[in-house]
Amino acid sequence: MRRIAVLLLLALALWAPAAGAVEPAEKLADPALESRAREISQVLRCVVCQNQSIDDSNAELAHDMRLLVRERLVKGESNQQVIDYMVSRYGDFVLLKPPVKAKTYALWFGPLALFLIAVAVAVVFVRRRAAATAAAPAPLSDDERRRLDELMKGGDR
Repeated sequence: MRRIAVLLLLALALWAPAAGAVEPAEKLADPALESRAREISQVLRCVVCQNQSIDDSNAELAHDMRLLVRERLVKGESNQQVIDYMVSRYGDFVLLKPPVKAKTYALWFGPLALFLIAVAVAVVFVRRRAAATAAAPAPLSDDERRRLDELMKGGDR
């Protein structure tokens, strides 16, 4: 019984974010415009949360951004014009899928570069460690062996 209750709570917790953060007061009366607003809001990143769309975020700035999107749609702008406006205001980072260009190389290739650097460092570390443990000391010469035997027997020269 306890497992079922935990599973139900987990399911509710996972389902809750899918409901979205759009508040009833934000919604437009025109269903077509509201649908366009939701479509745009799902491709724009909340610059506070950084990994959520403004459609899903409860942040105050995301709320302001949703209102701005709706305001520009009511003025008669196209979806692309609204997105372009938001990019001009917040930069390419506001897009959940920023375009690949010189300004966004760090966003696209930074994680891969860091991963490759980490792999290279790990390979160098492992190789140096293996080389250090594999190097055996040179065998004793006859004079050294004789001296060692004398020392072990307690003799001194």
